[in-house]
Amino acid sequence: MIPCRIGQPKIRHWLLALGPFLIFSGLFWFSLPRVLFDDPYSTVLLDRKGELLGARIADDGQWRFPPVDSLADKYKKAVILYEDRFFYYHPGINPFSLFRALWQNLKAGEIVSGGSTLSMQVIRLARKGKRRTLFEKVIEIILASRLEWTESKEEILCLYASHAPFGGNVVGIDAASWRYYGRPPEQLSWAETATLAVLPNAPSLIHPGKNRLLLIEKRNRLLDKLEKDGLIDSLDCELAKLEGLPDKPLPLPAFAPHLMDRVYVQNRGSRVRSSLDVMLQQRVNLILEEHQKQLKHNNIHNACCLVLDTRTGEVLAYVGNTRHPGRPEFGGDVNIIHAPRSTGSILKPVLYCLMLEEGEILPGTLIPDIPTQYTGYSPKNFSMTYDGAVPARRALARSLNIPAVRMLQSHGSERFYYQLEELGIHTLRFPASHYGLSLILGGAEGSLWDITGVYASMGRVLARYNQTGLYHTGDIHPPYYAFSGRQQTRPDEGSADNSHPFSAASVWLTFQSLIEVNRPYSQAGWRSFSSAGKIAWKTGTSFGFRDGWAIGTSPDYTIGVWVGNADGEGRPGLTGIAVAAPVLFDVFSTLPSSSWFLAPLNELYPVAVCHKSGHLPGPFCPSLDTIYVPARGRASEPCPYHRKIHLSPDGRYRVNSDCLPISGMRHESWFVLPPAQEWYYRAKNPDYRILPRIHPSCKPQDEIEFMEMIYPRHSARIYVPREMDGSKGEIILEAAHRHPSSLIYWHLNKTFMGTTRHIHQMGIAPIKGSYRLTLVDENGYSLVHRFEIIDL
Repeated sequence: MIPCRIGQPKIRHWLLALGPFLIFSGLFWFSLPRVLFDDPYSTVLLDRKGELLGARIADDGQWRFPPVDSLADKYKKAVILYEDRFFYYHPGINPFSLFRALWQNLKAGEIVSGGSTLSMQVIRLARKGKRRTLFEKVIEIILASRLEWTESKEEILCLYASHAPFGGNVVGIDAASWRYYGRPPEQLSWAETATLAVLPNAPSLIHPGKNRLLLIEKRNRLLDKLEKDGLIDSLDCELAKLEGLPDKPLPLPAFAPHLMDRVYVQNRGSRVRSSLDVMLQQRVNLILEEHQKQLKHNNIHNACCLVLDTRTGEVLAYVGNTRHPGRPEFGGDVNIIHAPRSTGSILKPVLYCLMLEEGEILPGTLIPDIPTQYTGYSPKNFSMTYDGAVPARRALARSLNIPAVRMLQSHGSERFYYQLEELGIHTLRFPASHYGLSLILGGAEGSLWDITGVYASMGRVLARYNQTGLYHTGDIHPPYYAFSGRQQTRPDEGSADNSHPFSAASVWLTFQSLIEVNRPYSQAGWRSFSSAGKIAWKTGTSFGFRDGWAIGTSPDYTIGVWVGNADGEGRPGLTGIAVAAPVLFDVFSTLPSSSWFLAPLNELYPVAVCHKSGHLPGPFCPSLDTIYVPARGRASEPCPYHRKIHLSPDGRYRVNSDCLPISGMRHESWFVLPPAQEWYYRAKNPDYRILPRIHPSCKPQDEIEFMEMIYPRHSARIYVPREMDGSKGEIILEAAHRHPSSLIYWHLNKTFMGTTRHIHQMGIAPIKGSYRLTLVDENGYSLVHRFEIIDL
């Protein structure tokens, strides 16, 4: 039997009919390119509210802003009414418009109307350069229909507005609005909006002297249509018709040119919404311009400023440099905010904070301030004077160099180096050994971006702890300025974490010291004004007067200022307090003041400290104060300076059991500094009591030193340069005695050199070799010191 094949012809017929349909559907679906427009776009920088800060022209020389995702309501109504009033109702083509255009063209004997919908115009703009023929019109119809399948009406309208020509090298509604009216589309009047709505229909009409009356006629006809449709009233229509046309394209804003350069490199052809505030940016620009007018008289040509939101790290103002049109030799195009520059003293508060956190110092701990030498390094205070010993908080507020170096030597330069890297200093290009102790005085480079970010992170740690009672891994992070679309690309706040390099308590104590930094002359008496807010701030000046820094922090704002010359030329008087601090406080004065940081009481512990030394009390401290310290401060070093002294009944001499029975002695607690510190300390502190001499009938039994070498230190290796005439140079040996009037006998390698009284200095011209220096005073006390001369 033959098998039955009923139904097979029907299936074949269906396949033959369906095949062409599937092929046509596939061709239709894939007829539209995945990327409709491949034009290069301008790089656009906006502020936090969408205001234009600056733009860079596209690579093809067109002002073509990246496509918009929304349009001003006025423009939407105007362009739809003028170009395609049935836009929201047709599927990409309007048969009535096509037939009307065909009839008008046949009647005129030439092409006078295209009948294109906005969807078709989008296709024509994407297929630029195609001739306007019937075949091309058919292709536009097909592709416009396809476009409507995957894009919404709003998206199609945005594509048209973003790529329509507006005359010259201006493309798109955003670029046109700024180039012709200097404002965004949302702020245009009805007359301005109508002008831009009709302009793509004849973009050449915008040029001065080229049928501008025709453009006005087109605009006015559209205004009449808007009135007829009830979108504007008759008064608005008449007033709009009285407005003129723009004369010529306007320059685009350039409020943050150095940030614009950075955005251009990192986000070329994109629309970047930043965290900047355009109004604040303009105010800071003006402040730096005003100060530059004064600075240029001292041949100081460059300055930059960074304003951050302390709570978030957002950049609110970014002035990369002062501009000098026509004077490229002044380096105004250099963005100094990210340039490595010598830090001067600007990192001292960070070291102070870290040492407080570790309990290595307390705010009042006495730090030696005497002539100091390390191998190949001899730091000096800016004032070239010495205090002998100074409380740590005062050393910070006064920015004394020698106490800072001694603190770093105690803390460890390598340790501090790695802590700086953890905090966000990314300009340390050499290992820690390269910088050594000079790291704290500007021996390393830092950028205003990184250092201002560190100050802001310190403020953020304190503010967040006061708010939540917790620490977060995301509290310490660099500044940031970029938003992504409508979302901020801010650093992750992270999770709760207590492994911060410093606590809220140590930050608060550091800021309390920085409040005491003397403000510039223009801010004298600031405490007398209730409107003057507290600011924790610090200046820095690099060696050779090349860099002037000032950075200040409040609960709301952190501001960093650098002043100098981009080429590194130093200038007399170029110090942080003289040139950078006035800018800092002028910027702060434009910002609303806020209440000060709250004390983190949960992390501050009351302790008793010695009134004189600032240390935790030893057994002989007679007077105590109560202060608050971080947790580890409770285990800080006890006072090493107070000693129990045995005196004769009249108090004139020190005695011991060799010459006086214990029952006949007076016992007192005495504040005793080492001889070198004492020599300088008592000149600044008249209430310092000099230790009495030993009674002549007593033999010395205590371990109190009577003499100390100021220079050189023990086992020092000294290089002695030659004089200008080639002769051997000299070095000045210097010692301190508790009783300066004592006579000291100087011996060098068993050779007697002479005696000194009151001022104990001795000049020598040594040759290369090792030396033994012996000092003996008139009472028989001796001091032996060794040093080496390494070259001549």
